[in-house]
Amino acid sequence: MKKLFLMLLMMAPMAVFAQKFGHVNSQEIIQAMPEFARARTEIEELTKQYEADLKSMQEELQKKSEEFEKLPESTPEQIKQRRQQELQDMYQKIQQTYQDNQQALQKEQQDRFAAIQSKVLEAIKSVGQTGGYVYIMDIASGIPYISTTLSTDVTKDVKAKLGLK
Repeated sequence: MKKLFLMLLMMAPMAVFAQKFGHVNSQEIIQAMPEFARARTEIEELTKQYEADLKSMQEELQKKSEEFEKLPESTPEQIKQRRQQELQDMYQKIQQTYQDNQQALQKEQQDRFAAIQSKVLEAIKSVGQTGGYVYIMDIASGIPYISTTLSTDVTKDVKAKLGLK
């Protein structure tokens, strides 16, 4: 029994060395993907569109505000109050539109980049299974140290799996 236990203890280190570990830089892969460049461009265009819409709303508010300031003294108080309420409503609408636009942009970014990340993760899994890796760590996630002597960089393999250079 002692011999069997001793033999198992001696074999354990060999089993650890027989395992394959890999590391990958997912950010490098994602930035090389045409989907990433396309998504970034589309997000930028959407941002510009939202900014243009807000600017036109602000210009309209500015114009109405100037008109309000130029009302003659003889304007009835009821009309002044109604115009002032219209200005406040416009201002609130601009604020709400800004918040809605920010939320829409955030959701759009999350949706587009989640699909890209999912595609990269599937490629990493495929490379891991094909290469017989026990574990593939993502160095883009902030791992402070990875031994390059005990771990193989599979970034090129994942890029190849995705058809990237």
